[in-house]
Amino acid sequence: MQNEKSCGAVVVFIENALVEYLLLRYAAGHWDFVKGNVEPNESEKDTVLRELREETGIVASRTIEGFRERIEYYYRRQGETIRKEVVFYLIEAQGKKVQISFEHIGFEWLDYRGAMEKLTFKNAKDVLQKAQTFVQARGLLKDSTLP
Repeated sequence: MQNEKSCGAVVVFIENALVEYLLLRYAAGHWDFVKGNVEPNESEKDTVLRELREETGIVASRTIEGFRERIEYYYRRQGETIRKEVVFYLIEAQGKKVQISFEHIGFEWLDYRGAMEKLTFKNAKDVLQKAQTFVQARGLLKDSTLP
């Protein structure tokens, strides 16, 4: 079995204690977060920032320290089972301007409830719930936006 590792970002925009999450629509039709394979000699955080820039055009951002969530799943490629590990970081965008790459067919900034409804996969929803809880525990959003 082959192993792959990717890193991704739960991208948030916070303004006046309101939080919106960036979701990307992939060409296959699903909604998910920014993510991509780790390149040789690249750290997890370097991968996240590179993928963020390549997939969304966002360069003005900061990592919200203390959040690192790992998921694992399996998929098949050319008849072979692949074990995929994805590590997510929480990234705060300094603006909402997005220029999607050729890999995507759309994007949306959504509040927590909207993002939960839009995300396709359960593991992504689990990551979003953990991110929302983390942001709320840091006092960055209004109580009315709790999960």
